Amino acid sequence: MTGLLVGAVFGAVFVVVNAQSPLNAVTVNLLRAAACLAAASVVAMWFVAARRHHTGEPGRRGNMFGRGYLIVVAAEAVLLFGGLRVLAAWGLPEQANVAWVAFVVGVHFVALAPIWKDRGIAVPGVVLTLLGVAGLILVSAGAVDWVPLVSGVLSGVALLTGAVAFGWRTVAARTA
Repeated sequence: MTGLLVGAVFGAVFVVVNAQSPLNAVTVNLLRAAACLAAASVVAMWFVAARRHHTGEPGRRGNMFGRGYLIVVAAEAVLLFGGLRVLAAWGLPEQANVAWVAFVVGVHFVALAPIWKDRGIAVPGVVLTLLGVAGLILVSAGAVDWVPLVSGVLSGVALLTGAVAFGWRTVAARTA
């Protein structure tokens, strides 16, 4: 559940930061509110799952944050920050940054799937990777106004949808 919590928070941040023009103000506010509510629901599920875990119900064990995880996260940091510097050096517009972030975060999920032996996290990983690529294509096509929506908001929606769905499934399984 902690991974879902992190995904939900980052998903909400993706939406809140990137929901902007060319969307109208009502849509922007609805997206931001929905993202915050979705993240809050995952926080609530996290507390329910943690409470059940501490009352003696079995939880997920194992070292999720071992060597493989650390290697993936280190590579992610290098690619993320190095890539942002490369984009700036190439003189690409600022909107390219969100596309790059979505791409790198997506690849990180795909890389973690076999390490964590959880194919389920590869799905949002592939979605974010593709949304990042789509944003980079939009940048190269000159449609930079749409990059925050495609690579930012939609990536956030993908993370939040996955976190809520997997969180719900986890809590339901622990209460059954």
